[in-house]
Amino acid sequence: MQNTPFAADAIEQADALIPIPLSLKRLSERGYNQSLILSQKLSAQKTHPNSLLRMRHTAAQSTLSRQQRLTNLNGAFAVSPFKSAELRGQRVMLIDDVMTSGATLQAAAQVLKQAGAVQVSALVFARTPA
Repeated sequence: MQNTPFAADAIEQADALIPIPLSLKRLSERGYNQSLILSQKLSAQKTHPNSLLRMRHTAAQSTLSRQQRLTNLNGAFAVSPFKSAELRGQRVMLIDDVMTSGATLQAAAQVLKQAGAVQVSALVFARTPA
């Protein structure tokens, strides 16, 4: 996988890459987490796959309005109590395959900031049309 100059610089500046986790239901249906695979291809050394946890299965975001998406994700993510100390003071980059409204990234970033990450950015590989 070839990084663009922007992506390469952003990844280099990040202390940790955190893939958006799937719910256990979605993971068992799919058999893999595409965001984890992308993160590991970008930098296996910086990937922290179990730092961010999906606490519950959520309805598919694709059919929901932006407000419904935000509500749908309330309490969906948490930082692992075993990893929270590692994230304090860190520059974190969330990795996701597709962004639609940004609600998933916003919910994930919020809990990472609450856990003490000093900066949270995101790298996505596709954006759905508005």
